[in-house]
Amino acid sequence: MKAASVVIPAHNAAKTIATTLASLAGEAEVIGEVLLVDDASTDNTADVARQAAAQLTLPLRVLPAGCRDAGGARNVALAQALQPWVYLIDADDLHLQGGLRALLRQAEAQPNVDMIVGAYRRRVNGQDRQIKVPNGYQAECLANASAYVKGDIRSVAVGSVLASRQLIGETRFPVGLAYDEDTLFWARLMSKASLAMIQQPVMVYEVSPMRSDDRFTITPVKRFLEWRRELRTLIDCGIPISALKTREGLVALKIARVHYARGNLEMAARFLAVAAAAPKRKSDAWRCVRYKVKIWSRRRFSAQGVYLQDAL
Repeated sequence: MKAASVVIPAHNAAKTIATTLASLAGEAEVIGEVLLVDDASTDNTADVARQAAAQLTLPLRVLPAGCRDAGGARNVALAQALQPWVYLIDADDLHLQGGLRALLRQAEAQPNVDMIVGAYRRRVNGQDRQIKVPNGYQAECLANASAYVKGDIRSVAVGSVLASRQLIGETRFPVGLAYDEDTLFWARLMSKASLAMIQQPVMVYEVSPMRSDDRFTITPVKRFLEWRRELRTLIDCGIPISALKTREGLVALKIARVHYARGNLEMAARFLAVAAAAPKRKSDAWRCVRYKVKIWSRRRFSAQGVYLQDAL
């Protein structure tokens, strides 16, 4: 069985990296190297990782970087990966025993395949949630990439995919984006990949809803425009503009939801207008209508409260 390069970006991950590495220990025979990118950490991430890897007999290489960007840190490792297969996982996620072997077995069973997608378990604020099983993928590359961008097929997690180094080639993660850089990376790979799926969960994906939502509240318009500019570059790999506009609407609706929940009705309405104008599924169109009504209602009641105060 061929070996894999495991890529882990890490910034101030001293509290979690030993556990993440320990979760990979059972796969040591099929791991050719672990590339830990120590991205401008100010704690002892690298030392903790070296100590854990030595105890676990994992072939660790620490790559220093100053990206302060998860995508940029992954790119540092991708440029140095030596094994025929590449497996990416974050420094606070957990690999599930036998997951990497299962992905590699599928690669051996289908020699023409260069990307294998596995299932994963979501863990939200430390609580296990549902298992996300890949489905809806087809034989046609661009159909997969387009459906993935539009949200018509289940998204993947960093840590649930095995990709050949040959497929990755010079493809890299976008840098400087506040969100969704992994989606753009996977979409580029899917646009040229021969893809297979396995139903076995291969990792636990740690999710912090508050941290995820916070990304949408800092200079939201500027960040959205930067992300949209990068999204539009997917045209050059053949993904249709209609699919990219659908993605814009999905992200804009997510941003609108966050600002509504935090009481910024003006910003919520601004992004809701972007979402409403984009091509979308009926379910998303209904969400737009619901949030439009909610924003209108809160504005009306707020105005009535001000009027009442003035009258008193």
